[in-house]
Amino acid sequence: MIKLSEIPSRAPKDLDRAKIEAQTEKMVEKMGELQTLLYGERKHSLLIILQGMDGSGKDGVTRALFKGCSAAGVRVVSYKKPTEEEFAHDFLWRIHKYAPEKGYIQVFNRSHYEDVLIQRIHKWIDEERVSKRIAAINAFEELVQFDNNTTILKFYMHISHEKQLEKLQERIDLPQDNWKHNLDDWKETKLWDEYRKAYEDLFARCTVPWHILPCDQKWYRNYLAVKTVYEALKNLNLQLPTLKPADIAAVEALKK
Repeated sequence: MIKLSEIPSRAPKDLDRAKIEAQTEKMVEKMGELQTLLYGERKHSLLIILQGMDGSGKDGVTRALFKGCSAAGVRVVSYKKPTEEEFAHDFLWRIHKYAPEKGYIQVFNRSHYEDVLIQRIHKWIDEERVSKRIAAINAFEELVQFDNNTTILKFYMHISHEKQLEKLQERIDLPQDNWKHNLDDWKETKLWDEYRKAYEDLFARCTVPWHILPCDQKWYRNYLAVKTVYEALKNLNLQLPTLKPADIAAVEALKK
């Protein structure tokens, strides 16, 4: 079982930051090439799920991941409090419609896991519903993997409580970050221990494994995220489609 208290949220002390950042940039460039192949081949898709406490860097890691990719093939959706229409449906209704089509990378900034985290912590749903929702999530993820060649990468943004409080305070102290301030974030951070326990239980009950992403240092966070996504794309053995002789013959006929 994953114990977050036993996993560092920072890079190893002997790691060379300059070398790591150089490696990250090379992988970002290569990942842009792979994303073009993904988009052109249209046989696979990639779903990236980012979950973590407020201030853990979900927006920042998204920018770092895809700055070398074409915007045409990358989509991002941020899940907030459900609307009245969304509340009137099952909890996966608003999720499934954003599952990526073949050729695309889809990022979920927060996700269906909110409905077995925040609702569980605040006792808005009971444990029976928690279990049924986790089972439904496992079935949903199995479906999109099997039926649509979707690779799923799930990242838990592993930030220390001290670093999170520092990031939340910056939203007050730095005028350029004031727009990020939300009083509810301060209320939720008081439930830090409850969230950690809920996440650990979730990790143990999911069929698609989670990547625990240390997030106290942006450069190390970005390196590990880019490396994971780059290797996943590389392992798909993507190939651009080529024209068939009949296609070329049809063009030649039109030329004449």
